[in-house]
Amino acid sequence: MEWIANEHRYDAMQYARCGRSGVLLPKVSLGFWHNFGAVDDFERCREIMRYAFDQGITHFDLANNYGPPYGSAEQTFGRLMDEDFRPYRDEMFIATKAGYDMWPGPYGNWGSRKYLMASLDQSLGRMHLDYVDLFYSHRFDPHTPLEETLQALVDIVRSGKALYVGISRWPLEATRFAFRYLRERDVPCLIYQGRINLLDRAPIEEGILDLCREEGVGFISFSPLAQGLLTDRYLNGIPEGSRMSKGKFLRPEMLTDEVLQKIRQYNTEAQTEGLSLAEYALAWILRQPGVTSVLVGASSTGQLERNLACIKS
Repeated sequence: MEWIANEHRYDAMQYARCGRSGVLLPKVSLGFWHNFGAVDDFERCREIMRYAFDQGITHFDLANNYGPPYGSAEQTFGRLMDEDFRPYRDEMFIATKAGYDMWPGPYGNWGSRKYLMASLDQSLGRMHLDYVDLFYSHRFDPHTPLEETLQALVDIVRSGKALYVGISRWPLEATRFAFRYLRERDVPCLIYQGRINLLDRAPIEEGILDLCREEGVGFISFSPLAQGLLTDRYLNGIPEGSRMSKGKFLRPEMLTDEVLQKIRQYNTEAQTEGLSLAEYALAWILRQPGVTSVLVGASSTGQLERNLACIKS
């Protein structure tokens, strides 16, 4: 049976202009870093994706090596497009990236023109798309000339395989160079993706967020809940079965006494506002001048529903 999206899907979501562009992004966007790989249950992926779209989430963030295994999150997305979302393609803002390890050999990593262009072609094939709305350089490459990486982004837009480009986790001076280089070639950088959360404020402290505001570039924060640290899950230590207990991405040694004290302090502040710690953490990011959206992951529709409450805070 054909799935039909909720006709009221745009009633509750709030949207923000991405820098000085014509693009509006939802305050909360859905990331495919975890929970959408081949190892995950497809029907649960479908349920989360349908729920997200029904709540007005239009921006979906992927990368070539999301999974596991590498590439499988994009394959999941391609199946979802074929089975549910093809009629809604023009309502969706789809992003993918290349920059981290993807395939063996010297051309499957970092920021060369060879890698970026080949990777995007592969991503389009996996997602069953003719183009993506946004393509990122996923990380700064200290060995490839910046001009090579950036000219590849320019040419990708001119080829029609991406409508916009962005950069992720580039240092300040390289970011400044990138903004100028892209603007001078009439392919301005749409957005910078970096990690801002209550425990990690590096882009604020380093001046990257201020630079984005000055240059009219949007900013989207990944890992806004610090991989789950900024939820009520770790307030009393490390629960059995948690991501930290498995030592993947979150390691037990990260929950130091100092970090635990900060988490508990933020939880107290959240309670004074009538919010959960997660809602408080997401709302704090969205209140930072220059932030366009936060990228959340979800392992269930219930978790996504709770995270969406931050837009009302």
